Amino acid sequence: MGGVHGVCYGVLGDNLPSRPEVVQLYKSRNIHAMRIYYPDQEALAALRGSAIGLILDVGGVDAVRDLANTPAAAAAWVQANVQAYYPHVLIRYIAVGNEVPAGDAGLILPAMRNLNGALAAAGFGSIKVSTSVRFDVITNSYPPSNGVFAQSYMTDIARYLASIGAPLLANVYPYFAYRDNPRDIKLNYATFQPGTTVRDDGNGLTYTNLFDAMVDAIYAALEKAGAPNVRIVVSESGWPSAGGFAASVDNARTYNQGLIDHVRQGTPKRPGVLETYVFAMFNENQKTGDPTERNFGLFYPDKSPVYPITFPN
Repeated sequence: MGGVHGVCYGVLGDNLPSRPEVVQLYKSRNIHAMRIYYPDQEALAALRGSAIGLILDVGGVDAVRDLANTPAAAAAWVQANVQAYYPHVLIRYIAVGNEVPAGDAGLILPAMRNLNGALAAAGFGSIKVSTSVRFDVITNSYPPSNGVFAQSYMTDIARYLASIGAPLLANVYPYFAYRDNPRDIKLNYATFQPGTTVRDDGNGLTYTNLFDAMVDAIYAALEKAGAPNVRIVVSESGWPSAGGFAASVDNARTYNQGLIDHVRQGTPKRPGVLETYVFAMFNENQKTGDPTERNFGLFYPDKSPVYPITFPN
């Protein structure tokens, strides 16, 4: 499946290569899928004919609000950002919001409904509409079988995704879990290294890495929400190479190569391919927040690798 090894392409840097250069870098490194965080017209133009599968985000909360307000806004959005490019750009999913704050979460479902209706009306029903959530939409994630959605709005979203046959996009970061609790979580367990196993008596499964445990906690929550057939696409996962606790080139390489190699087999609860997008393509020097935020890239802005990494054919 194309997109088993996608990479997120953020542009919060003042020294990044041009959009066409970036598309060429994806192709030269065997990266078959991309995520972009708003309808970047230059990136969309550069992707034409590239055969790179795409998660296209609508943009920030204001964009979600616009889409939630009227079906006409959604129709105009589809005309400008889908009709103008598809199928020459392989848009697979449209993400209605990325980690939308709980206070604005009521916008997500109406925006998804309007956008899905607009896509269907324009003949693009094969493009799936979803939203990208932080792992903290889950509570009671240990053991994984206890996972449940923390807020009722997620149950409504999960059931809607089930009704339209769309996946849930989830950002899954063992790095942050490890950073926040290194006493109880071992580094090897967080980075796909052998040596730690956790048995979940609730589902009879055994876990050898934290990533699988986190993803299966989301699957458990989907089941409890009455949406057991909704699959997960991991829309972000990565490890920083500098800037904070356990953020090193070695740990980042170990985690990301482990992730790329591992997701072809899925999780204990859901064996098979797990579509996953590594965060991120470049170190982005204009990202705000913790210094690690600027050091998640697989590549430096000059396109040289931060560390060696191999993507399968």
